[in-house]
Amino acid sequence: MTEKKLTLHLDFHSGLPIYTQIVNQIQSLLVNKILKPGDQLPTVRALASELRVNFNTVARAYRILDEARIISTQQGRGTYITEIPPPEVSEKLRHKSLEALTQRFIAEALRLGFSEREISQMVRDSLKVTKETHNKENIK
Repeated sequence: MTEKKLTLHLDFHSGLPIYTQIVNQIQSLLVNKILKPGDQLPTVRALASELRVNFNTVARAYRILDEARIISTQQGRGTYITEIPPPEVSEKLRHKSLEALTQRFIAEALRLGFSEREISQMVRDSLKVTKETHNKENIK
């Protein structure tokens, strides 16, 4: 088993924490069968260096993936993909990602002085516009 070269694309302006982006992308690579059970991942240090992020950021992402039993780190041997996670684990990770993004959005909106009512209205309006746009795209 050789170490897989991970091609991850981080968006430092998205508002989604970097560790969450790493978790989401590794999970997506697994679901799309680009990564397979038994594949070895880069070390935390190697991936942090490649992505040009802090070692602790990658360590946190790996810890989340390990707790979800998606990866397994074996001292002295490396980090490996264990198996495709059950749907409830994938759903839990999705919800954690949404929660982190939502908390960051709300905190920033409150910091800018928006009221809860204004924030709620903006979310409702944005959801409506996004749904309409999505529906139009699906009709084409």
